[in-house]
Amino acid sequence: MRILIAPDKFKGSASAAEVAAALARGLARIWPQAEFRLLPMADGGEGTAEAIVRAANGSWVEVEVSDPLGRRRRARFGRIGPAGRTAVIEMAASTGLALLTPGERRPLETSSYGLGELIRAALSAGCEEILLGIGGSATVDGGSGMLSALGARLVDKNGNTLRGSGGELAKLSVVDLSALDPRLGSVPFRIACDVANPLLGPQGAARVFAPQKGASPDEVEILEKGLEVFADRLEAATGRRVRDLPGTGAAGGVGFALLAISPLARLERGVDLVAEAVGLEEAIEWADLVITGEGRLDAQTAFGKVPYGVAHRARARGRPVVAVVGSIDRDLSLASASERLPALSILTEPITLSEAMAATPALLERAGERLGALLEVGSMLAGRTKGETAVPC
Repeated sequence: MRILIAPDKFKGSASAAEVAAALARGLARIWPQAEFRLLPMADGGEGTAEAIVRAANGSWVEVEVSDPLGRRRRARFGRIGPAGRTAVIEMAASTGLALLTPGERRPLETSSYGLGELIRAALSAGCEEILLGIGGSATVDGGSGMLSALGARLVDKNGNTLRGSGGELAKLSVVDLSALDPRLGSVPFRIACDVANPLLGPQGAARVFAPQKGASPDEVEILEKGLEVFADRLEAATGRRVRDLPGTGAAGGVGFALLAISPLARLERGVDLVAEAVGLEEAIEWADLVITGEGRLDAQTAFGKVPYGVAHRARARGRPVVAVVGSIDRDLSLASASERLPALSILTEPITLSEAMAATPALLERAGERLGALLEVGSMLAGRTKGETAVPC
């Protein structure tokens, strides 16, 4: 039997690679004859670069960049493909929310400048294509900080240059792109995004995502106004109106900025981009059984998350698929075809969140054992014996 394990991370407790390895250890105790293929997945957020670079046997380049509050730190980007000409960049590595303590989450002050530094480093390394995961960001600056690092000049009415942060945008008078890095005009950007929100409005970057990044209700309105001013100025400079396109509100507007400056930039559903980059469909063809998973299975899982992205592809190829998850929403119904993903929680008794997160690797191993035992029962019910090459699920 050939088993493909293709999970997302369990956020805060185990990376996708750690999840896959722990499940394989547990399953192997029950199915020692099985062949395992581990394919860590992601959806454009944290872990995206790791998943892609790992699957492609790529390399890493470490550089010094600014964190969301301007402090210097080390971050890395990946290189894959012939001569490493494709860069794999994760926004969270330079300007991620996880880099800040709860008290430092101040979206009026945070900037995507460090992301621009990573992009500039990739261009200087000779990369000719950029795969960019923009999940997990700490910023709501419309991508202004990123553009500033790439040579754009943000000017207020007094002629002063702004560095680019959410709280500065309402002061903006002109976006000067005359010194923007010319290499951006010839480099395709494939941007992994798992939301379809526009830049502005009730479903936009400020009103939906800024509260998650620490903004108060009053600060949300400041950010909304600033993003509107920035959109007016940047679109005037580029002649491209993109603010209403789905996904431009992702990562505090970084998707908007890239689409505005480059006709070679495009937003893609994160799980689809990662699936292509890691060779998920070929791996499913190899497998008899597919196992996926993430930290929590709920109604949002069906909208661009890894488990349903994997399950959709597995079903299309006639492969049985099951998810192993941290928890399952009590309101999730298997009656809906869109939600019909058999799932096993790693939890077997009441436990606090902190206890569960600390014990996640061990809980995953035990869940692998339980799943293996259930598969053995299914095999017996189908008149099979352990070790054959097909397992009903």
